[in-house]
Amino acid sequence: MARKSAIPPSYYGEPHKFDPTFRGPVHNRGCTDVLCCVIFVIVILGYIVLGTVAWMHGDPRKVVYPTDSYGQFCGQQGTPNANKAILFYFNILQCANPTVLINLQCPTTQLCVSKCPDRFATYIDMQYSYRRNKSYWEYYKQFCKPGFNNPDKPVSQVLRDEDCPSMIVPSRPFLQRCFPDFITRNGTLTVANKTSFKDGHGQIRSVVDLRDAANGITSLLDAKEVGVKIFEDYASSWFWILIGLVISMLVSLIFILLLRFTAGVLFWMVIFGVIAAVGYGIWHCYWEYSSLKGKPDSDITISDIGFQTDFRVYLQLSQTWLIFMISLAVIEAIIILVLIFLRNRVRIAIALLKEGSKAIGCIMSTLFYPIITFLLLALCIAYWAVTAVFLASSGDAVYKVMSTQPDCKYTNFTCDPETFSQSNVTKLCPGSQCTFAFYGGESLYHRYIFVLQLCNFLVFLWLVNFTIALGQCTLAGAFASYYWALRKPADIPPCPLASSFGRALRYHTGSLAFGALILSVVQFIRIVLEYLDHKLKGAHNACTRFLLCCLKCCFWCLEHFIKFMNRNAYIMVSIYGKNFCASARDAFFLLMRNVMRVAVLDKVTDFLLFLGKLLISGSVGVLAFFFFTRRIPVIQEEVPSLNYYWVPLLTVIFGSYMIAHGFFNVYAMCVDTLFLCFLLDLEKNDGSATRPYYMASSLRAILNKKNHKRPEEKKKRRKQKTKGNDL
Repeated sequence: MARKSAIPPSYYGEPHKFDPTFRGPVHNRGCTDVLCCVIFVIVILGYIVLGTVAWMHGDPRKVVYPTDSYGQFCGQQGTPNANKAILFYFNILQCANPTVLINLQCPTTQLCVSKCPDRFATYIDMQYSYRRNKSYWEYYKQFCKPGFNNPDKPVSQVLRDEDCPSMIVPSRPFLQRCFPDFITRNGTLTVANKTSFKDGHGQIRSVVDLRDAANGITSLLDAKEVGVKIFEDYASSWFWILIGLVISMLVSLIFILLLRFTAGVLFWMVIFGVIAAVGYGIWHCYWEYSSLKGKPDSDITISDIGFQTDFRVYLQLSQTWLIFMISLAVIEAIIILVLIFLRNRVRIAIALLKEGSKAIGCIMSTLFYPIITFLLLALCIAYWAVTAVFLASSGDAVYKVMSTQPDCKYTNFTCDPETFSQSNVTKLCPGSQCTFAFYGGESLYHRYIFVLQLCNFLVFLWLVNFTIALGQCTLAGAFASYYWALRKPADIPPCPLASSFGRALRYHTGSLAFGALILSVVQFIRIVLEYLDHKLKGAHNACTRFLLCCLKCCFWCLEHFIKFMNRNAYIMVSIYGKNFCASARDAFFLLMRNVMRVAVLDKVTDFLLFLGKLLISGSVGVLAFFFFTRRIPVIQEEVPSLNYYWVPLLTVIFGSYMIAHGFFNVYAMCVDTLFLCFLLDLEKNDGSATRPYYMASSLRAILNKKNHKRPEEKKKRRKQKTKGNDL
């Protein structure tokens, strides 16, 4: 049998050769990926033109204000509807569900009103009562077409011409539209304490018919109430939330600075602290589970009670605490197993972390670079959102024929409300209406609004990824300058962060844009797949669902691989100044030649940094929990009154994690850069007098490497020793 041959070292490229002129990031470099740079600049100019055109044609009022059947905005200042901010539907029974209502596709007349009706009434009853009391008409006419003031007009003609609604029902405004005021009493659905009502034709109808016409309205109203309470909680606790975030920022900064001196002790404390915290969580969940076990109504499953807006209900179930306990136990087991099998590699990771802390200590300005990234990302997000809104609101009012008759062939045909009443459509399709449908047009610009929205989103992804790439390349250049300084900090060039930022923009905009474009295309495809998956959730074709699931999985893996390769490619770009493809190839071959170190050291470092983020966000979260639940007696009186204490608590925890993530991202980029430089150092140098290692002495000790002294240095040291003995 033939013997299996090993992969030759040259399979992943030749190791880097020693270069006596190499002293860190190359200064004499040229522009890379110029074609991509030109395309990127052209795209940015086109993006500016797109935003300008959208601003010229768009009108955000079309998104902000609801629009009546005549294309007029409700509640817009300076118009007859200035004091009429709510949209009213003449016959809500003709609307299928709330989605249809919100999309303004309900086949009934829609009118702007100042308030919603608060009582049941029909036009027939109003006309009968009007002869005895004029006030009935005064109330009813505010829901009729503007200018109509003829209560004696025959009912059949009024309903035919849609002058007034055939009936009104007690409603309340939601999303600036009048919806029936549903209230559940003792499990029975009611409107104004009634379970039935009289429609416009004198027939007795059940309130259930209103619910079917506005399917899901009760859950939407509950969501609104929860939203209002959450807003109230934010309004009363924002100051304390801000204090919590400031504390997390200070803790993150102190944490990183302390790593310079006590990285090993701190990280072992982090590891055992997380183990202890998760262990306490397991004990607490078990205690809650044991306390609730056997109590009445505590054995109900979560699926039995369904979704509840009061999340405290779930904490009364034993199953909830059982799920928490099992989840925490799995996390605890994973952490302990990782520590057992990777304990020897942790020492090397800690050495890299110590060196990273020293690097940040020498270049403190790198800690504040995330502010620049945040501002650039905020600019990209704001421009994309504004452009998307203006594109969505571009176009003129389009009116379409809406008919309740299924055999009307003119349904969804465009129409003109000014001449519709004289057209043949009203004769062939009795009861049809020429109703405002949406904003659009027949011009080339209006026909391709959807395509322009896709372009807007794709360029947005490109700019966001370019901004992140610029930050990674800038930080990598600064930390590479630190590593390749033989005598630290004496040999570190002045202003390394600013110099690296200038090099990245001046020479490597094209390379950064190239890598960002590849990642953006993959992310765009992933988002499209997620959208298709959402639309096909109810599909029963197992083959389609399986194929979609496989595609989503493949592109998820591809996105994360590209992110990893881009990150390392930008490090090589910042050091050698080559184009993106050459840098990506060199980084890939270098990592593959040291695949075991990459798989263990780099990932262990990421794991330890993640534990640090977890400890910071968890510690601040525990402090916030004790504060907002009034368990700190000293400041108990300062705690604001809240509807849901978990609103500010989750905000503090999430915000603390994101702040720690921003600081640790700089730190992670530092460690990744030092790691790649460390691998290059091992390949280029051998510790001899002419090829000394640039790595720290702690790393040399772990790897059993050492730098040999130059002959003249040895001779000088021997003379000093001899002179000392003579004395």
